Amino acid sequence: MKSLRFVWVLVVSLICINAFAQSDGQKAFEKLKTLAGNWEGPVTVDPPIAGMSTDKPIQVTLRVTSRGNALVHEMQESGTPLDATKYDHPLTMLYLDGDQLTLVHYCDAGNRPRMRGKLSPDGKTVEFDFADLSGSNQNGHMYHAVFTIIDANHHTEDWTYLMPGDKPMHAHMDLRLTK
Repeated sequence: MKSLRFVWVLVVSLICINAFAQSDGQKAFEKLKTLAGNWEGPVTVDPPIAGMSTDKPIQVTLRVTSRGNALVHEMQESGTPLDATKYDHPLTMLYLDGDQLTLVHYCDAGNRPRMRGKLSPDGKTVEFDFADLSGSNQNGHMYHAVFTIIDANHHTEDWTYLMPGDKPMHAHMDLRLTK
């Protein structure tokens, strides 16, 4: 009888531990929320796009919102006003959908790709893979994103955009915390 009671206590303990353990999606989301702040740094694009300047740094703002349930990511070229009629200003929302970390990119191309994220085993990288697309794909769409945390004041972002004909364009941003 004592061994049965021991097994029962063990099973209940394991259920409680699993109930309070964070999922991989939750861990990844908590990791990304540590990036809240204003960031700036150079961007490189491969292959280079005619007419697209990489001379100016990119500004990225990450802001936790909705009582900690969402992370807003805004990008724009440094020194440009917030005028969506003249300048690119994509917005990305990151949130948990159940236990799954989800990214929706509200693109200047007029579409909204959705991606699913996972945390690397070392806990420093969150990688997002394409799930589906809302809106037109006429001008291509964002397809993949990787956030790598170097330290509290430095992270990189790698974004892959599939241009028409599924030709990938890769953008790498090396970002430093400004405030």
